[in-house]
Amino acid sequence: MPFGFFKKKKKEESHYDPTNIGIVDLRKGYVLDFDLQTWEVTEMYEYDWGDNDFSYEFKLESPSDTVFLSVDIDDIVTGTVSRKIVWGRLPEEVEDGILQKGKPPKQITFEGVTYYRDSRSIGYWRNTEETDRKDSMEYMCWEYYDDTEKKVLTLERFGEEEFEASRGIVYPPDAFSNVLPVS
Repeated sequence: MPFGFFKKKKKEESHYDPTNIGIVDLRKGYVLDFDLQTWEVTEMYEYDWGDNDFSYEFKLESPSDTVFLSVDIDDIVTGTVSRKIVWGRLPEEVEDGILQKGKPPKQITFEGVTYYRDSRSIGYWRNTEETDRKDSMEYMCWEYYDDTEKKVLTLERFGEEEFEASRGIVYPPDAFSNVLPVS
């Protein structure tokens, strides 16, 4: 006669190592420390670049601020912290270039910093709260970097004519600490 109560229940596998949680493990509801503040991940966005290539962005909120954290896992892990900027504050040639030529200018000077176009990416964007992947939107972005390659300006296009822009700074992963899931 088998005694099932002696068997251990299989524990659900976690997507992270609980002794070494970092920004690559973030999910909605987690908290972390950055720039002398504690932040909560309030939203999570998925970017589908095709060929089973995905990246993620997180909306972080503190009691006094809101930022967006994009986690890049190429040769090294980096976190880019960005803030939205008003599209109309960009030079006119940005929107004109996209609408007339299909791409923005090669360089953009914004608030005294010159940014140089580095890449263009095409894929699909969705808020992970949407359970149906059919809710994804066509997405295109252009990334620009300054001479130091630490400051980034991103132009985003959702669908045909919805545009957003953000400006950020690239940080090493150790700039983010005390990443904890909140249960």
